[in-house]
Amino acid sequence: MDLFYKSTRDSKVRATASQAILQGLSEDGGLFVPEAVPALPVSLKELADMSYQETAYTVMSCFLTDFTEEELKDCIAKAYDGKFDLPEIAPLTKAEGAYYLELFHGATIAFKDMALSILPHLMTVSARKNQVKEEIVILTATSGDTGKAALAGFADVPRTRIIVFYPKDGVSPIQEKQMVTQKGDNTFVAGIRGNFDDAQSGVKAIFGDAAFKEELSGKGFRFSSANSINIGRLVPQIVYYVYAYAKLFADGEIEENERINVAVPTGNFGNILAAYYAKQMGLPIGKLICASNDNKVLYDFFRTGCYDRNREFLLTSSPSMDILISSNLERLIYQIADQNDETDRRLMKELAESGRYEITSAMEEKLGDFWGGYGSQEEAAAAIRSVYEAVGYVMDTHTAVASCVYGKYRKETGDNTKTVIASTASPYKFTRSVMEALGKNAEGMDDFELADALAELSGVPVPKAVEGIRSAKVLHNTVVNAEEMKQAVKEFLG
Repeated sequence: MDLFYKSTRDSKVRATASQAILQGLSEDGGLFVPEAVPALPVSLKELADMSYQETAYTVMSCFLTDFTEEELKDCIAKAYDGKFDLPEIAPLTKAEGAYYLELFHGATIAFKDMALSILPHLMTVSARKNQVKEEIVILTATSGDTGKAALAGFADVPRTRIIVFYPKDGVSPIQEKQMVTQKGDNTFVAGIRGNFDDAQSGVKAIFGDAAFKEELSGKGFRFSSANSINIGRLVPQIVYYVYAYAKLFADGEIEENERINVAVPTGNFGNILAAYYAKQMGLPIGKLICASNDNKVLYDFFRTGCYDRNREFLLTSSPSMDILISSNLERLIYQIADQNDETDRRLMKELAESGRYEITSAMEEKLGDFWGGYGSQEEAAAAIRSVYEAVGYVMDTHTAVASCVYGKYRKETGDNTKTVIASTASPYKFTRSVMEALGKNAEGMDDFELADALAELSGVPVPKAVEGIRSAKVLHNTVVNAEEMKQAVKEFLG
């Protein structure tokens, strides 16, 4: 049966999966959501025997119904291949009473690879299906990881260009070096003087500028997005939660239909939303533990029902979570508002104008699937040290926030349900913070020297993604103010 997508801000807007992928964001500013979340079409026993690629087809074919079997399987085969350093693609490691779902074995050693390896292929098939003649311009804001993963995915893909904006002083040195050394004639990277929310707001403003879009269309260009607001990003993320559950069952770690909890380090809310959709598909998930860092805007929302970004923006050791406007939360808001587009529009208007909104008590009651917690930088560092000292397993700073919050959840609720923690990045992306957390002196060492020290300490070799940029030439050195982003786009596109 065909599945269509509608806008959170206008339910009358209806798009196929390929049309939603091409647009990225609905023209009314809303996000595309499926008209209904499909049920898993096979049993858990059948899933237990599947490879990652087979699981991906099983899940994604339910959502991307206007793709043929051949088209979708071809996209999957091209995405989940030798660029991942393990055949399992997303292995599970048991450590200190939890299962760490390692989502960082792709080309850029972060979980964004899981979706951004396939998005360019979904995009080019979508363009062909919809007879798109213009060149597609991927416009993306990043808090660190999306940018490099999107650049790597779209570099030199025919009839596409990719533009990435990142906060100049808001990413790790390794993250920045990964982006500014990116090759490809169709790539453009610019740092902005500001934080991630400034970058994201600037990108959304460009998407919403009808006159600018018309001007670009006349020059043969059309915008799309590689951010998690694009359902072509969100759907592939559902896959790894289904795969993780199936592997736990296959390995005898859980019984068939036994419920598990999932803990996710959360910034823009896309990764945990994918787990929520997996639960709605019928995956036996109990609590979705939403882990925030010191910026804790989501923690406050789940505790009070009020979303308020009017607070100091903190730069932390987990920069991909340094976000005060969690874009994907709008999809959940629409869901708990009984898919009422008028309610969603009103709340998003309040957020844009005053920086805050408050949901009704009836909506708040529908948040029972979630538990919000937060971990400070110091608590995350303590989690890195404690897990390493106990079992020799090294986490990155974002995973450590989730690990720390999971510990708080167990203490506060007494719930000892088996739990999967989304391990979203390699510790080699944040070597300085990780080594300092482990009590090692990092003074006077650059991030590559620290990577060598971490390899010696952990016994895990420095990943190719880090070795490859050690002496790479900087190819992108543009830095602009947030209000200059549109002009930078114009100049890159000529």
